[in-house]
Amino acid sequence: MAAAASAGGQAIEKQLKICGFKRNVDVLVLYLAGQGLRSVPSLSRFHRLRYLWINNNKIQDLTFLIKNYCLTELYLNNNELTDISGALKHLCALQILLLHNNQLKKLGKTVKELKGMISLQTLNLFHNPLAQDPDYRLYVIYFLPSVQLLDRKSVTQRERESALHLYNHERSCAVQSIAFGRRVNTPLGTTVGPRRCTQPARRLMIPSGCEFGNHTNKVPFENPEDAILLRAMTRSLMEFSSVDWNKVATCQERRLENKAEEAHEKLTVQFR
Repeated sequence: MAAAASAGGQAIEKQLKICGFKRNVDVLVLYLAGQGLRSVPSLSRFHRLRYLWINNNKIQDLTFLIKNYCLTELYLNNNELTDISGALKHLCALQILLLHNNQLKKLGKTVKELKGMISLQTLNLFHNPLAQDPDYRLYVIYFLPSVQLLDRKSVTQRERESALHLYNHERSCAVQSIAFGRRVNTPLGTTVGPRRCTQPARRLMIPSGCEFGNHTNKVPFENPEDAILLRAMTRSLMEFSSVDWNKVATCQERRLENKAEEAHEKLTVQFR
């Protein structure tokens, strides 16, 4: 163990010498890839470190990263990691994280560790046992919504919708039904909801105090479908009007002609 730590320390000092760093505060980049390292001494002295390559080694724990809060890119692929719990959640500025080709087994624990990384955009987890889960990709997309590139493949809007449908079905149905979401091709007056049904639509009775526009006395609906139906039946109207201003007399022309102004033709279109 001491020999492994010594090897890690020597690798760090070698890189500092190659890059010509004189002070720890100047170290923003550190390249320790492909050196057969099993462990690395604490990197807390490099508190401004932003880019770290430590891939293609034999690393099994990440306790050396406990105080590197400024990291934005971290390359940990091709190591021997089996668990990252408690090792990365403090890296809130991380934007790129590569963890592929390791031995991570627990999908839930791994994703939970990354949830606080609100800036994370690129993530690789492929070639880990956890990636064998049938819903692995949708699970990661749903619980890590900031990720745009997962396993070298862009996250699509269709995948985000599928993930929402799978892990939050009720919200998915609401988003697809309300006026400012994706509308359902259903006539007003029919039941709106996640199930297809052939029963006649029930008449929705709005209790007193629940009317739209009264923001002081709203009573919640017991059934979410009632709220969706009510919103669909009272969608706002948008109105667009157009006038040919070339046919409208100016103020000066009206004074010179001294006659009553004629009604002008106006085209109005309404959208619900």
